[in-house]
Amino acid sequence: MKKLLFPLFSTLFLFLILYLPNTFAQYSTQFSLPEGAKARFGKGTINQIQYSPDGTRFAVAGSIGIWLYDTATYKEIALLTGHTENVNCIAFSPDGNTLASGSADKSVRLWDVKTGKHKRTLTGHLHGIYSIAFNPNGRTLIGGSTGERGGSEIFGAQVLMWDTATGKHIRTLTAQGQVNSLAFSPDGKTFASGEGWPGYIVQLWDADTGKQLHTLAGHTDWINSVSFGPDKETVVSASSDNTIRVWDVDTGKLKRTLTGHTHSVRSLAFRAKDHTFASGGWDNIRLWDAAAGKQARVLTDTGQNISITYSPNGEMLASASSDNIIRVWDVATRTNNHTLTGFTDPVNSLAFNSKKNIIVSGGGIIFVWDVESKTLKHTLIGHDRDISSVVFSPDGSTLASGSYESSIRLWDVVTGKLKQTLTQDSGSVSSLTYNPEGSTLASGSYASVHLWNVVTGKHILTLHGHEEQVNSVAFSPDGKMIASGGKATYNGEDNFGNKAIHLWDVGTGNLKLTLPGNMGEINSVAFSPDGKILAGGCHIVWSEEMDAILLWDVATGEQQLIFKGHAGSVKSVAFSPDGSTLASGSADNTIRLWDVETGKHIWTFKGHIGDVNSVTFNADGRTLVSGSSDGTILLWNIATADGAK
Repeated sequence: MKKLLFPLFSTLFLFLILYLPNTFAQYSTQFSLPEGAKARFGKGTINQIQYSPDGTRFAVAGSIGIWLYDTATYKEIALLTGHTENVNCIAFSPDGNTLASGSADKSVRLWDVKTGKHKRTLTGHLHGIYSIAFNPNGRTLIGGSTGERGGSEIFGAQVLMWDTATGKHIRTLTAQGQVNSLAFSPDGKTFASGEGWPGYIVQLWDADTGKQLHTLAGHTDWINSVSFGPDKETVVSASSDNTIRVWDVDTGKLKRTLTGHTHSVRSLAFRAKDHTFASGGWDNIRLWDAAAGKQARVLTDTGQNISITYSPNGEMLASASSDNIIRVWDVATRTNNHTLTGFTDPVNSLAFNSKKNIIVSGGGIIFVWDVESKTLKHTLIGHDRDISSVVFSPDGSTLASGSYESSIRLWDVVTGKLKQTLTQDSGSVSSLTYNPEGSTLASGSYASVHLWNVVTGKHILTLHGHEEQVNSVAFSPDGKMIASGGKATYNGEDNFGNKAIHLWDVGTGNLKLTLPGNMGEINSVAFSPDGKILAGGCHIVWSEEMDAILLWDVATGEQQLIFKGHAGSVKSVAFSPDGSTLASGSADNTIRLWDVETGKHIWTFKGHIGDVNSVTFNADGRTLVSGSSDGTILLWNIATADGAK
């Protein structure tokens, strides 16, 4: 019997290894990771949502790609990446086999829905693409783009048509404004383009010849969405002027104007089984009887609505809101059946608490992530404006967050509860830093630095000396000094009247030193672990613009090295725990590692689809964490760079 059991257990073990998914790989934090990355937190921002024609898939276009969900469980099954900028729009082919995506990178990509593989890239647009649509037989795809403003006109706004089988360009049509929405009539003979500034019009086009049929004028603000009714005789437009207009396709005349929304109307969706359509606005979702022109009911959404879509059978309506949540509603009962979360605001700042393995990111909402369990622990809501800076206290128990509304909030890391609020007299909070003991908090503001007693909540001192915005503040490792970096005052002829970095004596509040160098604007400052070196990430202005990292000797104030290589403004700098390596995040979407002693470039991490606004090392220096305006945090394996040395 024992001889039989061993082969049985061996076979079962082999089956588990080969066929059951790894627990680590089940998390969406692992989907489509770039080279060198270990995990991703946050799914990025949401731009558009869409059901597949058979209703089995649900797609979300966002800042880092396209997320695909299985509608049986509403669990993530894939992340399609390849675009180099925001994915603004998506469309399923009528047979459901192909998904098209339009991006700010000026391209349309076609994907195989079953495999997730990239099939073809369609090019030709001069500017970013904001809307795409298949014709009813799926053989033609149209894409609409923005243009370039010139005075009171816009140039380069286009609608391009492609053959989906060959990828060949068919024709180019000139739009009068940014094309925010495209839709084909049910018979495929006509399509509509909803356009923005300066005309705020809907144009109807002959799909076979490209001839303009009608210009529908009357809206007083951007057209955000257009959709044909199932009878092919009606086209509906939604606008930022808070109204919906119903037009006659044959004559181009206005049939009626629907009011009720109190804010911008962003999205439209017709229900397949009847003449009902839904409108998503920045106030709520409204359901309308298209034939009667009357409002049927309201679905109350908690955020400003971005995009809505009906399931093919018309029983479910999905809505994406500015609160980063997608809700799936039962239309008959008006109940929220499913909620898709994990989508995030642009990351302006992040902090890594290695003691508790927690990452915090700040955008419009503060997200608190548990690294070990790969779960979202808390969302901290309370600031009225975007969060500019987040930082942990040295003992890891408190999180401080600064906002553009001039307030600082202190949160309990374990419970997520607000402990106290500190309010500046004026000016937004641009940066925060704790002293090593955790008793004092420094905040950067316009032309000044403020010191706070975090135990009592009282304001201690204001440091004056800057003449422009202070972008970054940092305590020295011994807590005796504060470095503040900001924008230098430009007096012309390559002359900066006020240098960008100041060093302050914490005990007296006196200015110790102003660091030399024709710097322009300092975005980030960081002391080395031994306190001997100060690094500044900046946008340098000499006779020409340059983006670099500058290093100074703190004792003498002398400039030591300049690290050049980034192709965009350096947003953030951080030293490794041993002080040998410096990491820099940039507006060129990359993170670079540098040898502090030699100034040699070691490695470049690529994978973000937006500015890298914040970088930090974990306590052992083996992991680098980066936060981006694409709404995501990436954890990078430093061993990748070590292997290249």
